[in-house]
Amino acid sequence: MAVERAAPQVAMVAGEASGDLLAALLLDGLQARWPGVAAAGIGGPRMAQRGFAAWWASDRLAVHGYSFEVLRRLAELIRIRRQLRQRLLAERPAAFIGVDAPDFNLGLEASLRAAGIKTVHFVCPSIWAWRAKRVEKIRRAADHVLCIFPFEPELLARHGIAATYVGHPLARVIPIEPDRAAARARLGLAAGDEVLAVLPGSRSAEIDYIAPRFFNAAAQVQRARPAIKIVVPAVPGLRERIERIARERGAAPKLQIVSGESHTVLAACDVTLIASGTATLEAALFKRPMVIGYAMHAISWRLMRRRQLQPWVGLPNILCGEFVVPELLQDAATPQALAAAVLQWFDARTQAPERLAALERRFAALHHELLRDTPRLAADAIEKILAG
Repeated sequence: MAVERAAPQVAMVAGEASGDLLAALLLDGLQARWPGVAAAGIGGPRMAQRGFAAWWASDRLAVHGYSFEVLRRLAELIRIRRQLRQRLLAERPAAFIGVDAPDFNLGLEASLRAAGIKTVHFVCPSIWAWRAKRVEKIRRAADHVLCIFPFEPELLARHGIAATYVGHPLARVIPIEPDRAAARARLGLAAGDEVLAVLPGSRSAEIDYIAPRFFNAAAQVQRARPAIKIVVPAVPGLRERIERIARERGAAPKLQIVSGESHTVLAACDVTLIASGTATLEAALFKRPMVIGYAMHAISWRLMRRRQLQPWVGLPNILCGEFVVPELLQDAATPQALAAAVLQWFDARTQAPERLAALERRFAALHHELLRDTPRLAADAIEKILAG
């Protein structure tokens, strides 16, 4: 008779809103495999809904930029990581799973692995885009890497790193054919409204650097198309700051700001003005035309540009291998340029509908490529790691 294996105890660290979403889906797979699995560490509200015990909130790890902004928070981050490491070495979970947040997680994983704790890193750091030397750190840190893009396991295998492609969890969360009508009804928008979604980021410093440009651009778009509806999904903890910046820029009366609801807003919109990051992939999976913008401290920007390996920054362009949507970064991300690029997409609805149709087909193909049973595949890989 088969002996049922006891549910393992695992530790997890997920940083920021995107990590919380990815980790929550991973927890779904683990709980389906081991209904009594216990998980604790650093996480967010979606993880908490699945019974995760958050010793620290995931937003404590949210840092914007390459180096300058990190320095201001370095002492706090080091203290959290040291305390977490000590607790995990004392409790010795069956495995530690670091979800994204490589600057925080890889060093922690290396230390835990050296002490005999099995380590998994979920989401391969983008060594194919920049910071290629990080591959050595991954090799020291992770017993196994769960990859969300299909080309990554082969790349890691060349460096002696075990990896499994599990698909991108967002491809399961977002429907192949989003329900625009239902999303608009939820937001109080009419079927015939022209709708612009503005997503200025999910980190505090992103809001400071990016939101003023985006709100100025949104105001220019509205002057050009007075009937347009502009909706901003705000991370709940940042809503006050977003509202303040909107008031300072004179944009507050023109914006509908909602707490959370980013997927509802992306499903409802015609076009999105969006900060570079995971949200751009979400917009692509919703098949929405977008303008990608980004800005950070000048020192961080210079350091990042030096290590960039590809001409693209936005995930939709990286995955498609060409500029399928415009990117306006740093000095190029002026309100005037952002507004002009947004208006081109709205104009295309009547002047070049074939351009929009081609983009939608491209994004639909990308969606199918990324669609896998991620929770099950991830649980399969983790079970094999635990079995040794």
